[in-house]
Amino acid sequence: MNKNTQEIINKYGKDKKDSGATEVQIALLTNDIAMLTGHLKTHKKDITALRSLLKKVAGRKRLLKYLSKTNFESFKSIKEELNIRK
Repeated sequence: MNKNTQEIINKYGKDKKDSGATEVQIALLTNDIAMLTGHLKTHKKDITALRSLLKKVAGRKRLLKYLSKTNFESFKSIKEELNIRK
């Protein structure tokens, strides 16, 4: 794990080893999506990175849908903190 990943886990998880929480997974995917988006701005023909980006966006969407059904308050707060449109 890199430093940024550990910071995200500490911020959104219950403790420093709670990487499985839905909120943590959404935040990690959002971080990956931002990095891949930046990569694709300079490397427009990188089809593998584009496919990876689309898979991560779909996975985050699925997790957000699950979180909205199970804990709506947490869904609203994480969506606002991470500036996710839906």
